[in-house]
Amino acid sequence: MRRSIILFSLLAIVPATVGCGGDPATRASGRLGEAKEVRVARAERGVLPNVVTVSGTLAAEDQVVLGMKVAGRVAEFSADLGSRVEQGQAMVRLDPTDFRLRVQQAEAALQQARSRLGLAPSGGPAASAGSGAEAEDRIDPEQTSLVRQGRALLDESRLKRDRARQLFKEQLVPQSELDAAEANFVVAESRYQDALEEVRNRQALLAQRRSELELARQQFTDSVLYAPFAGAVRERQAALGQYLAAGQPVFTLVRMHPLRLRVAVPERDAAGVRVGQEVRVTVEGDPSAYPGRVARTSPAIEETNRTLMVEAEVPNTAGALRPGSFARAEIITSADLPVVFVPAAAIAQFAGIEKVFLVREGRAVEQRVRTGRRQGQLVEIIQGVNAGETVVIDPGTLVGGQPVTIVP
Repeated sequence: MRRSIILFSLLAIVPATVGCGGDPATRASGRLGEAKEVRVARAERGVLPNVVTVSGTLAAEDQVVLGMKVAGRVAEFSADLGSRVEQGQAMVRLDPTDFRLRVQQAEAALQQARSRLGLAPSGGPAASAGSGAEAEDRIDPEQTSLVRQGRALLDESRLKRDRARQLFKEQLVPQSELDAAEANFVVAESRYQDALEEVRNRQALLAQRRSELELARQQFTDSVLYAPFAGAVRERQAALGQYLAAGQPVFTLVRMHPLRLRVAVPERDAAGVRVGQEVRVTVEGDPSAYPGRVARTSPAIEETNRTLMVEAEVPNTAGALRPGSFARAEIITSADLPVVFVPAAAIAQFAGIEKVFLVREGRAVEQRVRTGRRQGQLVEIIQGVNAGETVVIDPGTLVGGQPVTIVP
């Protein structure tokens, strides 16, 4: 009896439920039959620059590891990590004591060499450096005391020889005196030649001492490291008080302006890339776009990856860009590529699919599209919509096939 009552109750509930909900197909057709008010816009033709989008790494135009030309102990740093330096700015100084003493030693040796030639030890104002100093060092060997002495002895021995010859002809002196006079003349001539050679040797020694002095002065100058170009210190590789060998790395300096961007352009786009074309560069974390120019292109396609290596120069006067940053670049190959635009509000997205709703014969027609670049509030339509077609703005819950009423 109890089971019969329960069964009767269930049978009474089912018809009531069906009657209240209605047929799902009937509900859908009811919604499609209701016209929805929509705002529309026309897809318009426009122009956009034709770009090749690539990515690469920003690099410094120049990067150099700086080292000292001479060995010494670090006495002072004028730059550190991140420091901006100008060309010719002092960056590190070695202890100058040893270099100053070497200059003084070379100056004393030069004065000694000048004195041995009969020149003034100081050499006058022109003796400091260059061709003027060399002119001060020139001297006629015949005017030196050593050669004049040799010349006087030579002249005296020549007179004695000539006199001995004359007396020997007159048979007034024996052969032995003539032979002695001839031998003395040969000795005097040899001494004269020795004097000339000694003067030339002293002149060469003077030139050597002059070079040693210039070398000592140059080493004194090289005890200070100067920036070869304007840039920023990427790394400091020495410490205060450290003894540095010649050529040991001290700083790594990078040129910050301009920067160089190396990118690989796919072969299909390589034909349109030319030197001088405009480039727009963006980096991670910076919404700004930085202008640049294509500076160099490789003459050949890389066979391994079928790409063309391209280098662009990017101005960086403000130092906002950093070498080593990952960058995206748009190479503008032409400025008047025709495209189709629709308002960005007309694009609907669902599960990664982009679509628009067209208005045809008073009904909404769903159309999948492929979008491209944005220009303000407009979006480029690469595929799916033709110029002049009417698209719905802010479609919301609009479905394909639903009647629509266009409102202003």
